[in-house]
Parts: sequence; C-alpha cells; structure tokens
Amino acid sequence: MFSGVGVALLTIFDSSGAVDASATADLASRLVDLGMQSVLVAGTTGEAASLTTEERTKVVLAVKAALPRDVILLAGSGAPSAQQAVNLTKAVLDAGADAVLVLSPPQSSDPRRYYDLVASAAGEASVLAYHFPTASAPGLPIAMLAELPVVGLKDSSGDLRRLYDELEVFAGWLYTGSTNLVLLAGALECAGAILAIANLQPELSIRAFAGDGSAQRQLVAAADKVFARRPHGLKEAVAARFGTSSTTRMG
Repeated sequence: MFSGVGVALLTIFDSSGAVDASATADLASRLVDLGMQSVLVAGTTGEAASLTTEERTKVVLAVKAALPRDVILLAGSGAPSAQQAVNLTKAVLDAGADAVLVLSPPQSSDPRRYYDLVASAAGEASVLAYHFPTASAPGLPIAMLAELPVVGLKDSSGDLRRLYDELEVFAGWLYTGSTNLVLLAGALECAGAILAIANLQPELSIRAFAGDGSAQRQLVAAADKVFARRPHGLKEAVAARFGTSSTTRMG
C-alpha cells in the first residue's frame, strides 16, 4: 500500500448533476502534484451512495489515467449487501483501481463472511476494511479485525483510544480518516491518513502527519469551517481554491 497522506477525493459533478470524470481526474492530478501519496475515489466524501456502478467505473478510469504509475488508486466498493459489494469490487478493479476500500455492512455485528466474499472477488488485489460507524453502524468490532482477509484498515471514527487498540491487535496498514487525529497517527507510527480535508488542504495534511503541531491546529480550524455543512462546505471551498464545480448530489 502506501505510507503518508492520501486524499478521499471529491466527485465533481457538472451544473446538471452529471458526473464530470475529467474534472474529477484533473483535481486528483493537482492534489498528487501537491504531495498526495494515494487517491481514494467513490468513498463517502465522493458521495458514493449517489453513484451508479457505471459512474464509479467512469471515474476510476479517468482518475487512473491521470495519475503517475506509482500513486495508489483506491476505490470504494462497500455496500449494504455482500453481493452488491462483490459486484462493485469487480467493477472498479476491472476499471483499473489498484485496491478497494470496503465500508463495513450496516446493521451487522459479524462482518467476517461479508469480507470473505469481497476478498474472494478481489482476487490478487488488496482489500482494505473501512470503519466509519457514522456512515454504516455499528462498524467493525476490534476483536474481529485480525480475522478479516484484509491488508489494511481506514478508521474514520475519530476515537483515539480505538486507534491505540487497533495498533495492538491489527498488523496491517492502518490509516486514520479523522482530521483531528492526523498528527497523533503520525506520532503513533500509523501507515498514514486518508483525508477528506486533503481536497482543500493537502499541504497542511502532509505537515500535520509529519508532526507539525501548528499545521494540525490549522487543519482542524479549516475542517471546522467546511464540515459544518456536508458536503456543500467542502465542495464550495475546493471550488474557490481549484476552480471546480461546487454541485453536490447529496445533502
């Protein structure tokens, strides 16, 4: 996988609400030029719940073509059912994703079978689990992490104590998705961070993970301004900086 900071990429829509794959790929390329080590498409920040399978693959194809070969392209393929997740996993990998990030299934206290099926569908491609109980409750039980057929984990819960526990029981690549924990994740020697705020502040995200306390404080302040209105605040701020469309489908 990768070490350092990756971006949970916005999906850019045109004024009619259609996916603008070219503009999404252009944004990914600009963020990589500013230091992003990986790009995640069709994650929660990318309004994945609003995307059809065809739209996901269209974005994967465009972003993959825009990235240097050494930049890891992750694609979200989690879904409410295992069969949906299997189908999405096959689709995004066929379109060129290097690995998949799979949100835990909702209302499931035992996701092991779900991840077994996804990992089988992924073949030799890497699978990362995704713990984000706000988006899909209850999330991943810590006691089961070591039993999942995954090489990595993204945790967007923002729970510092859980991060400590994950480091104790999980031997794979561990990434935080929480703006508040970027500096601490670096200090605790996590593999990295995959961040929504990196769409707007890639430079601060990198500095915070490297141990810059001032950058961490500035990053939190920036997030407070834009995340009060999800996803509109972030879309509007990124539009102001990079000239992208601020159109959203969700929220």
